[in-house]
Amino acid sequence: MVYQVIGMGVFWIGLIVAIILFATYKKIYPVFYMASIALYIFTASFMIDVFHLGKLAILSTLVFSAVVFMVLGYYLSQVLHLEHEK
Repeated sequence: MVYQVIGMGVFWIGLIVAIILFATYKKIYPVFYMASIALYIFTASFMIDVFHLGKLAILSTLVFSAVVFMVLGYYLSQVLHLEHEK
C-alpha cells in the first residue's frame, strides 16, 4: 500500500515537473528524462512491493536495473550520435 502512494506521488510530481520543464525550455528531452526517472522509481517500487523482497533482493534489483539502464543509455547515445552525423 505504501508503494502505491509513493508511485502515484512520483508520477504526479514527475508529470508536473515535466510540464514545467517543457514550458520553460520548449524542448521535449527534459520531459522524457523526467518520465524515465519516474518510471524507474515506480517500477522498482512495484517490484519491491509485489514480491515482498528482502534487503539483499532489493539491493540486487536496484543494481541490476541501474546497470541495464546505463548500458541501454550508452548504446542509445552511440546509435543516435551515429544517426545524427549522417
